[in-house]
Amino acid sequence: MTLHEAIIRYLEYCELDRNLSVKTVRMYGQYLQLLESWLVKTKGTNAPDMQVSQLDEQMIRSFRLYLSREYRHPIKGPLKRISQIKYLMAIRGLLKYLLKQKEQVLPPDMIELGKLGDRSIKFLHDDELARLLQAVDEKDRNMLRDKAILETLFSTGCRVSELCGIDRSHINLNTGEFSVRGKGDKTRVVFLSASAKDALQKYLGVRKDPYKPLFVRTRGPKGNKELTDEKFRLSPRSVERIVEYYRIKAGIVQRISPHVLRHSFATDLLAHGADLRSVQEMLGHANVSTTQIYTHVTNARLKEVHEKYHSGNK
Repeated sequence: MTLHEAIIRYLEYCELDRNLSVKTVRMYGQYLQLLESWLVKTKGTNAPDMQVSQLDEQMIRSFRLYLSREYRHPIKGPLKRISQIKYLMAIRGLLKYLLKQKEQVLPPDMIELGKLGDRSIKFLHDDELARLLQAVDEKDRNMLRDKAILETLFSTGCRVSELCGIDRSHINLNTGEFSVRGKGDKTRVVFLSASAKDALQKYLGVRKDPYKPLFVRTRGPKGNKELTDEKFRLSPRSVERIVEYYRIKAGIVQRISPHVLRHSFATDLLAHGADLRSVQEMLGHANVSTTQIYTHVTNARLKEVHEKYHSGNK
């Protein structure tokens, strides 16, 4: 089997058999197509004719060096270590698939991902979070939407893509809980705090339009042909702009994204005594190891234990 054909079949396998999201399949395709184009450019390989059995350990190592030293993403620039690992994981996934197809290929375990340093995350402290939420002028009915967005992000820990996918019919303000569809097309239950329910009630109370999305644009397209639900659905990029606008208005120095509110949600729960497994479920993490990035909370608790029990503090 040629490498070009193998990549096409693997992406189809990811879409149909593994049921991965369109976005994930597209990303895998970009990673593997970069490998293919790099082989053509540097090795003089005719990619359409290259057999998968020809892909050896030295080629992969040279590609790793290319990602680390030379490659520049058109938008993001030099790749961070975690991004480099994602490319290697895509190649390992391809090789695992080919082994199942009885192809003679490089064993996937021969591709070492390398160590990744401790991941640092951004989150808002209590005073910063209060300033962010208070920066919204609720007297302006257009800003009621923005307040509801910020409160919902912090209350549920939703990813921005999950938030934008919510319809009005999904929300139950009486129970204060609803389901969202996350990564891998998995659903989970999220919960609304009292302040989030209040913000949503005020926002929905002034909505006079018939559109399904929970969060809609305040400036819609013109013309009856374009007046559809999806045309009015607020985009993730718009939510990013909203968060950045209120970040500046609140006088918060560090740049933040909607994902910072997700980190703040997890940090807040753990700091107030929630167990890691419960937070894992509410975040929709497949593995608890992913949730363990919030070690800054554990470190703070260790300091309290030290101060309370160490004899030198008596």
